[in-house]
Amino acid sequence: MTADPTGPVARTPHGAVRGRYEAGVAVFRGIPYAAPPFGPRRFRPPEPPEPWDGVRDAGAFGPTAPKPPYSEAFAQYLSDPAIPGDDCLNLNVWTPDPAPGARLPVLVWLHGGALTRGSSAVPVYDGRTFARDGVVFVSVNYRLGVEGYGLFPDAPPNPGLRDQLAALRWVHEAIGAFGGDPDRITLCGQSAGAISAGVLLASPHTDGLIRRAVLQSGAPEVSDRDKVRRMVRRMAARLRIPATAEAFAAVDRELLLRTQAEVGRLSSPVLGGPAFGIVVDGDLVPRDPLKALVEGAAARDVDLLMGWTRDEYRLWLVPGGLVEHVDRLGAVALAGAMARCHSGHEVPRGYRALHPEAGAAEIVGQMVTDHLLRVPLHRLADAHPGTSHLYEFAWPSLLPGLRACHALELGFVFDSGDIPESQKLAGQGAPHELCDEMHTAWVRFATSGDPGWEAWDASHPVRIFGDGVAHTAYGPRDAEVALWSAVPRTPPPGPAAVPRAPGAELASAMRRLRRSVGALRR
Repeated sequence: MTADPTGPVARTPHGAVRGRYEAGVAVFRGIPYAAPPFGPRRFRPPEPPEPWDGVRDAGAFGPTAPKPPYSEAFAQYLSDPAIPGDDCLNLNVWTPDPAPGARLPVLVWLHGGALTRGSSAVPVYDGRTFARDGVVFVSVNYRLGVEGYGLFPDAPPNPGLRDQLAALRWVHEAIGAFGGDPDRITLCGQSAGAISAGVLLASPHTDGLIRRAVLQSGAPEVSDRDKVRRMVRRMAARLRIPATAEAFAAVDRELLLRTQAEVGRLSSPVLGGPAFGIVVDGDLVPRDPLKALVEGAAARDVDLLMGWTRDEYRLWLVPGGLVEHVDRLGAVALAGAMARCHSGHEVPRGYRALHPEAGAAEIVGQMVTDHLLRVPLHRLADAHPGTSHLYEFAWPSLLPGLRACHALELGFVFDSGDIPESQKLAGQGAPHELCDEMHTAWVRFATSGDPGWEAWDASHPVRIFGDGVAHTAYGPRDAEVALWSAVPRTPPPGPAAVPRAPGAELASAMRRLRRSVGALRR
């Protein structure tokens, strides 16, 4: 594409870029913040890009990180464009005023996708609405799957997370040239992006880089190293190669992606299984990030906005009819959830008492959601009262069965509910006033740290979006969270004990569920 000579120009640390004026804001796309992570750089930490002379065109999205496509069952709900090319460590900037010295608040977006899918080019993540409302918006691509989160004996761990850190450092150094204030950076992410943002908050390498953070449907966590190694070893076994970075780097990229998809199809947030994840590495991630944040060793002066959707699990179970499958399994599915969450019988009994009309899928889904999201976010807010704000997204999708599922709030946060990619998950006719309420809250938070309702204190205020007029409820999840107070916060050594569920029956049931997940992801 030929650069528009009348477009805005900004100077980055590696060269000048020319963007476009679109709908009254300046847009710069595909700016490299690191060198292409291939050839000798494959599976290695990111390196600075080569500087360029002249003015580089920044009118189009850059290449996306290599990734397998969603299965048909999930693709009907989620958009994930793929743009070919090696220069995939790039970012995009939307700004209302590209003049240096404007000192506007900055929001840096980390996309979700289970660390295996997603990109900054997803249309729902268009930053023009934030720029329209006075916030410089930056969206980031980072390495995914085995390229970004494989664990090898001959390569450093967490290269995808190191990509995010490199992008954050680029923003801190360069964003002034785009009208942003490097002292008012809000790091924001959803799902795997929120997990990543939480881990970065706890890292000593981000001191002074983050003023505020938004965690949407994700809490700071690290994966068990053996669980990540199993993904790599299973891929190596299928490829018939050693489980080393050197051997993986020699494999054709498309074959590697197909193999990753085949191995990963048995994993699920509800059912567990091997999966790629961030691991403690003694450097960027020196210890468990949630523990570090709860104990006050990090992010002491960072404002937090955190929350979840009311029915997160529906996106994990509705595609392919898994809700009905889990309901049919009944007690065996509950036993599987107990093992997944390392809980005893008292937790599902408590959920049954609180929700006597709920089926097994509802109990399993909400148990796992609380274990992964609500309990750790409550702990994080308890450790940072006065500077934390919590929310729950409760508006039900207009599509059958999804309710207020995982990722549904994105079209409302970005005020992009009218575009086809948002309607794939929400249906047509999403309420505009809800878009206005949520988007305005995020803009206010990025600007001042106050989204518009009271900060977390002993009364546990939670802003409810989408259940009537936006309102604040006090302790709406306290009863469920309290059920976990006696449950160990770290998995017990060895296999989890599951009373009253014969081991063979449980194992068989979990295998059947995982096969169902695998079938719908093919």
